Amino acid sequence: MIQNIEPAHLDNAFRRAEPEADSRIIQFDGNRLLVRYDGESQALVFPRKKHYSGQQAFLYLFSIDSESYFLAPDPEESVHLSARSGVSKAPDAGGQGSEGDSPSRFPAPDNTGADWPRYSLQELRGLKLCGNRDIFAAYTAFHLRQWYRTSVFCGACGARTVFDEKERAKVCPACGNRIYPRINPAVIIGVTNGDRLLITRYARGFAHNALVAGFCEIGETAEQTVMREVREEVGLRVKNIRYFASQPWGIASDLLMGFYCDVDGSDVIHRDDGELGYAQWVPREEIVLQPSDYSLTNEMMKRFRDGLA
Repeated sequence: MIQNIEPAHLDNAFRRAEPEADSRIIQFDGNRLLVRYDGESQALVFPRKKHYSGQQAFLYLFSIDSESYFLAPDPEESVHLSARSGVSKAPDAGGQGSEGDSPSRFPAPDNTGADWPRYSLQELRGLKLCGNRDIFAAYTAFHLRQWYRTSVFCGACGARTVFDEKERAKVCPACGNRIYPRINPAVIIGVTNGDRLLITRYARGFAHNALVAGFCEIGETAEQTVMREVREEVGLRVKNIRYFASQPWGIASDLLMGFYCDVDGSDVIHRDDGELGYAQWVPREEIVLQPSDYSLTNEMMKRFRDGLA
């Protein structure tokens, strides 16, 4: 799965830090990442702080082993970063930073003598990489970047938020509202019927084999979400719900929780055509996996195919 980066280790603790010359910089152009692909080493090459001219303030994200990753903030955020990355300047009455700066778009790295390609996260999944470290860093950075973008203003009173100095949070200086990174709980469901697994494909978007899945709703346990989603998407009842594993999935700000369960009673599928374009019971030996090993869904299909679930 995408988070399997051993023996490397993700350190996601919040801290105030400034980038060094060789610190890796995560920069997005819209939803596309500025990064190079090295086919020889099968690795992603991120810009470094030394590749940028000027005095931009970068925001510390996390570290993987000895490598630190910083975000080149979007224009609406960059003006509120002080010279110390991770600390915000409170806005004055005019809504600008305390020095009266106006937002400006971060330039692309300009000290390398070459352009930087833009990759969508979906395109990154199609690259042949020697390990998960680089793509996991990109997905995790995207998760945090999306939260920064959507927490610029307080949802309670509408005032511009500032960065907290002690933890990863945004604070409203007007009403005191605190905003933490958004994490959406969702379930991935392997419904079994003897030696067959319920394989689905979405009605639109991702075209490869998948499993029944859905977001947890207010007042539900994860197990209740499993029962509801299976009932809604394929018209089946299930029993013997058993937890398998979880996975962060930064592209949708998700925390995915994988469960296996058995069909209870009738195994006649009544597919929700609005959600699914395909839903069938597939014998173990006929299961076709997704092209990459990044997803919890693929791991669950693989384990069932190999007789481990």
